[in-house]
Amino acid sequence: MYAIIATGGKQYKVAEGDIINVEKLGVAAGEAVTFDQVLAVNNGELAIGCPTVEGATVSATVVKEGKAKKVIVYKYKRKSGYHKKNGHRQQYTQVKIEKINA
Repeated sequence: MYAIIATGGKQYKVAEGDIINVEKLGVAAGEAVTFDQVLAVNNGELAIGCPTVEGATVSATVVKEGKAKKVIVYKYKRKSGYHKKNGHRQQYTQVKIEKINA
């Protein structure tokens, strides 16, 4: 059984027991979170929502919050002496999928 959920502007295919990194939710570790934007559910028969599946939710527990690896952003224009180097670390929340309610 799996589901496709939408959170943080992205879509994730999840199954029970999966651990995924999503955009930062601002929830403390150990707390429960529910994803109600379920786009599709497959439990032997595929149910696709329009845009979401009616009455379907995904329950998860927050494992931790953290920052991803640094991404270097380097801007450069030749012959003008212009260059700029920046780094960025995207924040994420790691969640463990507990139950798919469909």
